Amino acid sequence: MQGEKIPHKMLSLDPFSQWLGIEILECEIGRCRLGMTVKKQMLNSMGKVHGGISYALADTAFGFAANTHGKYAVSIETSINHIEALDEGDYLIAESVIEKVKNKLGFNVVEVKRGDELVALFKGVVYRTQKDWEE
Repeated sequence: MQGEKIPHKMLSLDPFSQWLGIEILECEIGRCRLGMTVKKQMLNSMGKVHGGISYALADTAFGFAANTHGKYAVSIETSINHIEALDEGDYLIAESVIEKVKNKLGFNVVEVKRGDELVALFKGVVYRTQKDWEE
């Protein structure tokens, strides 16, 4: 199995991403675009979105895109830069594009946006296993 079927399967098996309300907007081999709306339960003590929320959205987009090539892929190092504060009700979109699959490691940058505004920049390294995704 490869392509857009894998992220849909991954989401169906991921209660955390379901709780976040993540939806798959677009998906194809090497690319995944996800969206979600910020809920009140995602706010921190300052009334802004907890940094882990945009991180989780970006990490999910990263993981989904990395797995579209048909092999189990797991992150081994990730980081994020929070550029803008986020509020309840904001609709966020994260897009991950992993174009080249040459070896066991993959490198990617995921942009998280609120409309056209860049609000976070996620960087990640993925390790590709030999295990195939199955239907």
